[in-house]
Amino acid sequence: MDNSNLIKMANNIGAFFKSEPDRDLAIQGVEQHIRNFWEPRMRKQIVEYVDNGGSDLLDIVTEAVKKLAKS
Repeated sequence: MDNSNLIKMANNIGAFFKSEPDRDLAIQGVEQHIRNFWEPRMRKQIVEYVDNGGSDLLDIVTEAVKKLAKS
């Protein structure tokens, strides 16, 4: 899948959870959504994007992807 599509999808998830007043819960929500609903290839690709310095993601999405990569 094209990175631009993944970025758009991830940022849409982030936009939904951004209204959560607790930043940690918002990050956890994004991480859990990606873990539950994205196929492994998509998760791997977004992790690689962040690992390679990708900067087009919302900050809570970037943090969620970093947490996803650790698990």
